[in-house]
Amino acid sequence: MGRTRKRSTLANRAIVASAALILGGGGLVAVNTYASAGEGWSWSGQQDEQTQNQTKGAGETASTIDCPEVANDLPDVPEQARPEVDRELATMDSQITDAYQKFAEQKEQIEQDPQLAQNAILNPLKDKRVASIDRISVAIGRAGQQPQGLESLAPCVMRADDSDNAGEGDNGGDGQGDGQNGDGQGDGQGDGQDDGQDNGQDGGQDDGQGDDQGGQAGNGPEASDFVDIQSVEPNVQQPQQQGGGSKGTFTTECGKNENGKFNPDNVIVAPGVSNGAHHMHDYVGNQANDAFASDDDLAGGDTTCQNQGDKSTYYWPVLRLQNGQDENDANADGGGNDKNVGEIQTPSQVTLNFVGSPVSKVTAMPRFLRIITGDAKAFTNGDANANASWSCTGFEDRQLKDKYPICPEGSQVVRSFKFQSCWDGQNTDSANHRTHVAFADDNGNCGDGFQAIPQLVQRIVYDVPPGPGFAVDSFPEQLHKPITDHGDFINVFDEDLMDEVVNCINSGEKCQ
Repeated sequence: MGRTRKRSTLANRAIVASAALILGGGGLVAVNTYASAGEGWSWSGQQDEQTQNQTKGAGETASTIDCPEVANDLPDVPEQARPEVDRELATMDSQITDAYQKFAEQKEQIEQDPQLAQNAILNPLKDKRVASIDRISVAIGRAGQQPQGLESLAPCVMRADDSDNAGEGDNGGDGQGDGQNGDGQGDGQGDGQDDGQDNGQDGGQDDGQGDDQGGQAGNGPEASDFVDIQSVEPNVQQPQQQGGGSKGTFTTECGKNENGKFNPDNVIVAPGVSNGAHHMHDYVGNQANDAFASDDDLAGGDTTCQNQGDKSTYYWPVLRLQNGQDENDANADGGGNDKNVGEIQTPSQVTLNFVGSPVSKVTAMPRFLRIITGDAKAFTNGDANANASWSCTGFEDRQLKDKYPICPEGSQVVRSFKFQSCWDGQNTDSANHRTHVAFADDNGNCGDGFQAIPQLVQRIVYDVPPGPGFAVDSFPEQLHKPITDHGDFINVFDEDLMDEVVNCINSGEKCQ
């Protein structure tokens, strides 16, 4: 699709208290015996009849499929094994997508006969995952020590959409996202300014409303995924200024994807796999980016950035209106085939800033460094890696993590990301695409063995009609939850320009 749209007017499992989950229709009830950190209540399919009878009628209707994230439990993957491992992990994502599609098609029957979910969906999915995990283990074993015990990650479970039960107190936070280690800096330190406000807002509530049945695609978002930003208390803690450090800012202007570069690939997580993301991405910067792009391709690619020394690639899931209108990808992979529907919105503003550390000087990023912030599977994985914030212009002292904002007339929706700012000094990527970079601690210090690098701070603004009528693209089983928002970055600055970035930040200047 080559156009843009503007607004139209394991990890480790922890033992927890058991909880009931019903599959609807007065049928089978599952009892949780464990849950990973934030994975949600699980169904092992092994509860006895007495337990079922005790808990029947106490739970919720299953809404999606919850599978352990195998990538999070992998040991160090030898470099030569990574291509095969990445392909198998992408295959496992497709397996979940296919299983979710079967679940969605048979949901009414499953509510009448819950055992159908186990027999027709979960058991076949487990068999496919076992085969993929075996291939991953063999690939790693060819170049190193073969991992043991990964087969325990094969079973998946049914789970409810528990967002209706989420406490309002969890919606905001203090503006400091959990980050990948639980102590990371958050996203979207808003400046509280109304820059880029809509001067032609026409309301449009009726056109932009999602429905209570789960959005235009039937699998989210729901009304409970939205909150009026004016009802949220200010929750951003401004960082304390400290002596020393690096206080400069380098701004790169790369446009808003006006030329309409979209694809559902993910060259970081699923290189060489078409539709590896199962959702559509916006791209600014490097224009050679697709699943098959090599570092050489990126180095030779064109860029939308004003400074041609920045050929970096910046990408994120598109935002769509849930207004009943189809987009060009309504029958394509990443779009309608993966339950991502509605008009893609071109941002009204995209800001890409690189900032410093409050406690130290920064060092240059290595060329082709890859960074992912946030987790596209945070709804089922839990929020340990969730790291995006939602707000509205004029209200950016109020940041939301697991809700979309409903903005008042004249205010626009804001997505904010802060990327990891500490680097291990050696690797441009890692097997899980996370451990080679990290967030600074609450005081701004990098952990042992890590050094401060320029931190990408990304802010994306949208002029959409007021009301709960939009959603970011997601894997279909993630139900278009706001907590799944994420951003991707590959550094393709030329060395001279990266040196300028570092000097600018370390000297406390504002440059572009």
